[in-house]
Amino acid sequence: MSCLQKIYFRRRIHYSKLVKRQKSSAFRMSRLRFAIFTLGIIFIVFFYTKKYYYMSLSVFLVSVILFIIAVKNHEKLKSNMIFTEKLQEINQDSLDRAKGEWKKFKDRGEEFKDKNHNYSFDLDLFGENSLFQWINCCSTYAGRESLKNVLIGRTGNKQDILNRQAAVQELKNKINWRQHFQVAASFVENNGKSILKLRDILKIENSFYKNGYIIFLFKILPVITISLLIMSFTFHLFGNYISYAAVLIQLVLLLPGTKNRFNVLNRVSEIKNSLMAYEKSISMICSEKFSGTYLSSLKEVLSKADAGREIYELNRISKNISQRKNILFVFLNIFLLWDYQCMFDFEKWKFKNGNSIYDWIKVVGEFEMLNSLSLIAFDHPDWAIPEILDTPLVFKADSMAHPLLGKKAVYNDLTLKKPSAIVLITGSNMSGKSTLLRTAGINLVLSYSGAPVCAKKFSCSIMNIYTCMRISDNLEKNISSFYGEILRIKEIVKACKRKEQVFFLLDEIFKGTNSMDRHLGAKILIKNLENSRTCGMVSTHDLELAEMESESGGRIKNYHFKEYYENGKIRFDYKLRTGVSNTRNALYLMKMAGIDVGKSPQQ
Repeated sequence: MSCLQKIYFRRRIHYSKLVKRQKSSAFRMSRLRFAIFTLGIIFIVFFYTKKYYYMSLSVFLVSVILFIIAVKNHEKLKSNMIFTEKLQEINQDSLDRAKGEWKKFKDRGEEFKDKNHNYSFDLDLFGENSLFQWINCCSTYAGRESLKNVLIGRTGNKQDILNRQAAVQELKNKINWRQHFQVAASFVENNGKSILKLRDILKIENSFYKNGYIIFLFKILPVITISLLIMSFTFHLFGNYISYAAVLIQLVLLLPGTKNRFNVLNRVSEIKNSLMAYEKSISMICSEKFSGTYLSSLKEVLSKADAGREIYELNRISKNISQRKNILFVFLNIFLLWDYQCMFDFEKWKFKNGNSIYDWIKVVGEFEMLNSLSLIAFDHPDWAIPEILDTPLVFKADSMAHPLLGKKAVYNDLTLKKPSAIVLITGSNMSGKSTLLRTAGINLVLSYSGAPVCAKKFSCSIMNIYTCMRISDNLEKNISSFYGEILRIKEIVKACKRKEQVFFLLDEIFKGTNSMDRHLGAKILIKNLENSRTCGMVSTHDLELAEMESESGGRIKNYHFKEYYENGKIRFDYKLRTGVSNTRNALYLMKMAGIDVGKSPQQ
């Protein structure tokens, strides 16, 4: 067991033992609650039958108080137990991730898969066995969106990347805080999407519920009505018809705007549990000390607005609205005009915070995203922190490997910079060409996100990534794989014409056409890319393209992978070598598949 696995294993065991103690405490409290209820009934009845009425009443009051205290303590113990169980699950997941068993994680970010994106589909950023599945620690829609955005290229400028790097390095050592924050955010229901339903409501102006005279009237009316009822039925100061008239007036006042109030109040009521989770998450951020500028600035957004208290207030309003589900709500609403009181409170809160709540949610999501990236830094302290260069079109990696391959990963050095910024990679089938392209691309994505990369040393310029690797026929749009490649390459050419700094990855381009057109088309494209502001890699089986190294005067470099044969079996070492491949294995692989190929050159 590695040191990392031992850390997570010990933490899982610790929380497992704590869960057992909490379960035991919760069980004892439930027994105590039952005992208080039972003994209370017995003594109340006993003293009442003995005609000790005051003693019976006293026991009743004491029993009620003790029972309420026991219920609240029981609920708190159960809540703490559920929280600890989630901490146990997080450390089990982290242990599985450390052991390379992360491919069973359920959240794969499937909804973010986009075959038309510049590179995310080709580099396996989302979906099964993806980068997102490996690193995601986000529970809320805002956190998942934030993580998605940094992976698909919405990374900002160099300073933004450096800010995230510093934040990741600071958070990586706060393992207790990170895990507790992850659990707090996980209690947001439906990924927090229910809160999005407030968007329309927050935009609607309801001047009626902000009118000071209306508010005063609807707050004083219940006081008058209840006073009239007491004076009429208790002290018999006047006829009951006056009290009935007051109640009838309030009942009539509830009728106008009923549908609109129900719509607003129901939506606010639905987010009660999510608000509790956001309140906890925001409180954790505001109470933690951060030394970095970026994390402190995010915290300041919440602290300056006192977001925790404001979310608590909205949660209080939501709980009051939830009383509408109470069986006695009809009387509560008639006598207190409860719907109006809730609307007044919500409109007051909306006026003060309606434009800010989604900024607060976005900050929580940003912390979730940084939490996910920090997990990489904690789990892989030997990985390189990328150096972001101002020099254009540079990609330099020492001992770089694919981050998702774990122990199977093979490390290679790779440098692309002017004047040799384009690399041609040749080699036989299954030798590692495509994997190297994905290795370069996914590490570049990680570097721009602010995370460490799977390399001993890594430096790069900020470039727009474009790939053409995994193109297939689209029957719905009647597009062949070859034409799909043309469309993807068209986007790369357009980016070059826009004077973008482009990092491209092309895997076996134009494989959907005949060999002559494929060779000619590839050569023309590479020459066009060579003369643009580009840097990138091309894998190919066309050994004739290797001539471009000498034709370009060294601006295009040749690299290759090779295989070897051992005990009649094909082997690969996946090590990148300079020069052109001089081996082929297609016939050998066909022979392994049981196809009669005659005399193989490898025999």
